[in-house]
This record gives sequence, C-alpha cells and structure tokens, in this order.
Amino acid sequence: QWQLAESGGGLVKPGGSLRLSCAASGFTSDDYAIGWFRQAPGKEREGISCISSTKKMRTKYADSVQDRFIISRDSAKNTVYLELNNLRPDDTAVYRCAASPLLGPDPVGRWCETMYYTSWGQGTQVTVSS
Repeated sequence: QWQLAESGGGLVKPGGSLRLSCAASGFTSDDYAIGWFRQAPGKEREGISCISSTKKMRTKYADSVQDRFIISRDSAKNTVYLELNNLRPDDTAVYRCAASPLLGPDPVGRWCETMYYTSWGQGTQVTVSS
C-alpha cells in the first residue's frame, strides 16, 4: 500500500524559510513522479512543484513559486523535499505531496496537475505571518 507522510510545516515570518518532507512507504518513490500541492482556505488546490522519476529528474514549478521553492529527492530516505524560501503571507496553505503512477519518466506539458496524482499524504500546514 502506497503511503506518503508530510512534515516540516509551521509558523514562519515573511521572508523566512521552511523545508517540507514527503516520506514515502510501500513503494520506491524514485520510480514515480512526486508532486507538491497546496490549498488555501477558499481557494482551489494548485500544483506548485513536481519532480519526475529519477530516470530523467524533470522538475516543474508554478510561476508563483519559481525561484523561491526548490524540490529535491533523497533516494536513501525514500523522501522528496520542498524547500520554501522568501515566504510570503499568500504562501499560507495546507501543503500535500502526492505520487503519480500514471506519468512516464519524461513528462511534458501540464504534468504538475492533480489529475495525474492518485496517492496523497494528509498534509502539513504552513502559515506565514508576522
């Protein structure tokens, strides 16, 4: 059974940083695309960063987080990280990671969208406030 567990959220001041972790179990996360998504109250869930399997290691970022967030893998820990830098109040949301058994090793187009991701973690809250 595929399972994902997020951690690392919390309260941070504007301009601060956090590192979120997505620990996988029941499967080898290196073999699949993993995405980070967030949902703020009253807003739709959005894909903010995704990484393809290690065969190609493609990455994709939403415009809103480009140059501020960094996605990475640690194969030994079967974990995907999302480093959040220069945080802003509008980054406040529940952040969830998800795995996709549907995407190939070299995805193209709009592959960081929820429709492709079928196994989800419970989420971790990130609050950016002074």
